[in-house]
Order: sequence, then structure tokens, then C-alpha cells
Amino acid sequence: MSIRMLMAATLVAAGLAPMAAEAGPVLDQIKKDGKIICIVNPKSPGFSVPDAQGVFQGFNVDFCRMAAAAIFGDASKVDIRGVGFSDSLKTLVAGGAHMASRSLTVTGTRDADPGLAFITPTFFDGQGFMVAKSMGLKSASELNGATVCAEEGSTTLLNLADWFSDHKIKYQVENFTDMTARLQAFFSGKCDVMSNDFTALAANRQLAEKPDAYELLPDMISSEPLALVSRPDTELQKTLFWSFQVMLTAEQYGINQKNIGEIVAKLSSQPAAVQRLFGDKGAAADMATKLGIAPNWTVEIIRQVGNYADVFDRHLGPKTALAIDRAKTPNRLVKDGGLLITYPIR
Repeated sequence: MSIRMLMAATLVAAGLAPMAAEAGPVLDQIKKDGKIICIVNPKSPGFSVPDAQGVFQGFNVDFCRMAAAAIFGDASKVDIRGVGFSDSLKTLVAGGAHMASRSLTVTGTRDADPGLAFITPTFFDGQGFMVAKSMGLKSASELNGATVCAEEGSTTLLNLADWFSDHKIKYQVENFTDMTARLQAFFSGKCDVMSNDFTALAANRQLAEKPDAYELLPDMISSEPLALVSRPDTELQKTLFWSFQVMLTAEQYGINQKNIGEIVAKLSSQPAAVQRLFGDKGAAADMATKLGIAPNWTVEIIRQVGNYADVFDRHLGPKTALAIDRAKTPNRLVKDGGLLITYPIR
């Protein structure tokens, strides 16, 4: 008897024969409830904002739908809730939601919290400053004595303290838990400057009565890997991580929301990696069985949500109000000189 046959016999005898793995307790509950509850920023143009019908739309929102497409094969089976920053992590720890997709920075202390599981960065950002053009500033080094509007409880405050201390520049902070109050204070002139992630500032600028009256200074004072976060559950964490990888891998092979139907119809003529990704007997199908998620999860993610480029262009790209040039950010595939690396699905 070969070693492989002996091991298989031993597993059977011990009642450990290979079988479909049961989902973790959180993923089990999600499937029982028929929906995944996902937290987003309540008002962040381009990233998460309600449309005319009150339905959240945006870059971060699409990763909530990605999760539903993977778990259920249906991107609509998601309950998207707008929750302020200071309450978002508390809500997850307390079990009030299953995941968050709202530009949360991965930090050591947050990741060490046993009630949280940071999955993977979906956007690489950095902290900056927004000022009124009328101030005529060219650099953050000119902010001596400035009053800064910032978000209570965020890494923004810690980064400000480090940067101003390192540059020996005096400043004052106005802390606001409520985003609306913070914006009102800045746009009314109570603060000289607002500090946040560059993309958040770009979104905030769109909420001004006259967006063109404000500008972002060129200084980037921190690195902010903005990640998906979930309640700790191995199967849910793996589902979210690999679902994001499906979006990246699809982009790498030129597969998007428009051509996925054609790709699947002619799968036998596609590269081996694509066959493993979308085939009903490939690696992705095996992963679905082991994780207890929708058997056609990879196809439905791309069909219903799109690849990473689809999502970026739809909400943040040149044809949107934010008009972010992806080529000038780290949010490109590694093959294009960015930080988004594709893991092998095989």
C-alpha cells in the first residue's frame, strides 16, 4: 500500500475523510439570515453615499456586494448601513455587523484587537491637508499656528501630532465625531485646514457649496492602507480575501463585467489560470466547497460587481467627480508598478 493510500485509509478510519468544510459561526449565521450586514461611511462621495432612492453606491460599497455575490451568488443579499467612524469598529466588536468597507486604516493596535479581523487593503492612501484657495498656501510647512479640523478617535490625530512635532510647527485641533459638524466647521472658516486621507478630502471637497474654492496641498504625511474588516471567523475572512483576489486576477487577465459571459462561454480556449478561476471543476470550485459558499462565486463576483478596474473607474476614475488618475496612485496591479499583488488561485 502506498503512503498516500495508507494516509487516506487512516483518515477514513479516524472519521476524518475529506469533505466539504462547514462554514465558521459568523458565516453560518450570515447564510442562515440570508444576508451579510456591511458598514460603510454614511456620506463619502465616490466611496459610499446614498443615491436618489436611498441605496448606497460607491467604491467601498461594491466590496460589500462582492461579499454577497461570493457567499450567496447574489450581490443584492447585503444590508449596507452607514455608520460613523467612531462607532464602526465598536459595532463590529459588539456583533452589530459582519464586515466593514469604509476606508479603515490597518494599524498594529487595531489588528491586535481580538474582536476584529483586518482582511486586505482595497485602497492605498495617505493623509493630507485641504485649505481654502484664498489662503494662498503652497505647502503644509506654512501652517504654523493653524487650527485643524479632524475626526475624533481616528489615526488622523496621531499623524498630525507626529508631523507637527517633527516639523516644530504649532497648531490647534478641533475634534469632531460627527462628519457633518466637522465639514460645517471647516467650510464656515472655524478651522483653517482640514486633515484626512487624500481620497476622503477629495470626497469632502465635493460637499462644499463651491468645491473649486478649496484645494489639497501636495504634502502626504502618512501611509494609510485602507482595508476590509470583519468579525473574526476563519471562513468569512478567507471568503473576503479571496473574493478580492478574484477581482484582481480577473483584471490581470483582461476579464471584466462586460466580457465575463463570453469568457465563460469559451472557457476551454482560455489560459489555464482562467479555467481554474471560472471552471466548475477548477481550483475556485474546490475553494467554494471547502468554504461553503456559492459554487459559481467567482463568475458572479465579476458578472454582478466587476473586476477591480471596473469598480475603480466607475466610482473614482477620470469620468467621475473625484477624477482620480489611478496611474498616479499605488492602486495598480504589481505588473503595472502598483501595490496590488495577485495571489495564485490554484
